[in-house]
Amino acid sequence: MPIPPNFSSPIRMSAKERVFSQIQRWIIDGTLGPGEKLIDAELAESLAVSRTPIREALQLLEVQGLVAMFPGKETRVTSIEKEDIFKLYPTLAALHALAAEDAARLIVPEQIETLKELNARFAEAIESERPYQAMEFDEQFHNVVVDASDNPYVASYSASLQIHIRRFKYVFLKQPVTATQASVEEHAAIISALEKRDSGLASGMMKQNLIRPMHELHALI
Repeated sequence: MPIPPNFSSPIRMSAKERVFSQIQRWIIDGTLGPGEKLIDAELAESLAVSRTPIREALQLLEVQGLVAMFPGKETRVTSIEKEDIFKLYPTLAALHALAAEDAARLIVPEQIETLKELNARFAEAIESERPYQAMEFDEQFHNVVVDASDNPYVASYSASLQIHIRRFKYVFLKQPVTATQASVEEHAAIISALEKRDSGLASGMMKQNLIRPMHELHALI
């Protein structure tokens, strides 16, 4: 398996949490590609843990749909199908458009400021060619809007979809700055709409912010 020797390890986490977080990241950023066979012993050695937290983490990753386990045989990273983009993104776009519509009525000034700060960090990460960090700031931006909508059902379904979308999104955010600057501008338009309490505009811009990269991603992959 192509496991990098010099990765940064999270601190203050249990062995299972640390292993889960790291393997999940390797799957998302493509270090462990679709169809890759995962070997307990090699992962345990690389992550300096016993095989027990490796197995526990793989079970959690299977629940998320990132790996497929075949007891007594093997465990592999699940495949991603190009056409799944057209199933995942419209669903998330609909959920987040609804969240933005509700957030326009409920959002507070502190959340607006958080959105502005996250968008600035998102732009900086793109310009400095840190795609994984850019992806994280982008998700945090959207999560603030979802939180502001005060709809736990949107939050729950959104989190589930994001796990799979991350694998596609990482491809998009690795593109040149000109291909991703539109996301920064759309975030700014969403913030402006929320400040104005314009639910229709906020919803429309949020949907555009997810549907546009869907088409660009499909062309790239």
